[in-house]
Amino acid sequence: MTAAEAEAAPIAESATAVPAPVSAPGATPPRSPLVARAAAELIGTALLVAVVVGSGIQATELTRDVGLQLLANSTATVFGLGILILLLGPVSGAHFNPVVTLAEWWTARRGGAGVTAREVAVYVPAQVVGAIAGAILADAMFGEPLVKWSTHDRSAGHLLLGEVVATAGLILLIFGLARADQLRFAPVAVASYIGAAYWFTSSTSFANPAVTIGRAFTDTFAGIAPGSVLGFIGMQLVGAVVGLALVALIFMRGRPAE
Repeated sequence: MTAAEAEAAPIAESATAVPAPVSAPGATPPRSPLVARAAAELIGTALLVAVVVGSGIQATELTRDVGLQLLANSTATVFGLGILILLLGPVSGAHFNPVVTLAEWWTARRGGAGVTAREVAVYVPAQVVGAIAGAILADAMFGEPLVKWSTHDRSAGHLLLGEVVATAGLILLIFGLARADQLRFAPVAVASYIGAAYWFTSSTSFANPAVTIGRAFTDTFAGIAPGSVLGFIGMQLVGAVVGLALVALIFMRGRPAE
């Protein structure tokens, strides 16, 4: 080999060598194992319900003013929910809510990104178990009976309408942010919406079947009578359908230019 050929060899080798694979900028990171995501949903929902129920108990012990009680309850929920979404969102998506999980599955089966039917079958029971555990935990922290069915009847028609509005707004917000590529704002946006919906909806915005079930296990400020649970869940499912319809209408994808 001549000197010129020796000098050219490394250049030729570098030109023909296959470059090492690298991740594309903005590529979606690998998904966490399903068991980790289920644990995140269970623990996240449990802590959310513990915040809702615990702050309600604390508020009633500090003041008899119902307005101040609701203010304390809603404020604690805003901060607690925002932190939980920020912490656990990268793991499971921080649904903490069966209607969010089901809505994501529906969008996924229609060509969008989201959970599979198998993941729904894991997420939803984890959320329900977590919600019940969170209510029991809150009662334990404040020396209340660990399980005592709520006597707070919430079956009036105007309350059920409030649940439709609260849930539709929540679904519109979450999936609207996804359509607009603004999900990075979800911790602040979702927590702020729930805080506002505490006040502008007649039902104080449960908007969550798992949380509704969990709150039936505590006879405290945030409780709901077992006889009111099915009505609330039914209206939450209706609200989810309305919310998805609004997303499809408002964030309608335009046709490509010819």
